[in-house]
Amino acid sequence: MINYADLIKSFTKEDYLQGRVNLHIHTKYSDGKADFAEIIKQSKIFKSIAICDHNTIQGYIDNDIPDNVIPAVEFDVWYKYIFLHLLAYGINFTSDELKPFLAKNKRETEFDMVRIFADRNLKKLINAIHSVGGIAILAHPACCWTLNHEKFIKELAAMGLDGLEVYYPYNRHRGIIKFTSTEKIEKIADKFGLIKTGGTDLHGYNLI
Repeated sequence: MINYADLIKSFTKEDYLQGRVNLHIHTKYSDGKADFAEIIKQSKIFKSIAICDHNTIQGYIDNDIPDNVIPAVEFDVWYKYIFLHLLAYGINFTSDELKPFLAKNKRETEFDMVRIFADRNLKKLINAIHSVGGIAILAHPACCWTLNHEKFIKELAAMGLDGLEVYYPYNRHRGIIKFTSTEKIEKIADKFGLIKTGGTDLHGYNLI
């Protein structure tokens, strides 16, 4: 059995920056364009990938998953006045603990205006992720709407947050609506001993 937490901790900054590892990918199961199975095929040349569709694990239930693919999901959730995306990696997707937090229909996996009304409780969600063997990572943290990222992340860490998505490209609207730098996010991760992950947030057809 694969210990996904240890596996993710073993990835280096160069793994992410040189494209050997990509832990942020979407497919047609949420708002991506590619077929889940096609992304699996393309992943053969990668050290590791994670498909993390919004609020659904159905792709993992419907497909055969090779060892280099880490089971994952990206949840929409609020903390106080801040809307954030929480990545759950290394989850046991056959377990029932995550079911209350998963999408009830396709619209809850696709449309921003539907997903923004998510009513998930962050602390309970982190606890549920841990209960199914996963780790909880804050996605694209530089875009979180706060003027004090260090204080914000410290509060999340106290609730059980395991890490930060540090190696992330911040393209398109996220490159514009951005409240701090990736360098500061990396320093915060180091200060609080948080796991550092990365990915491209792929919504297109091709991993390369």
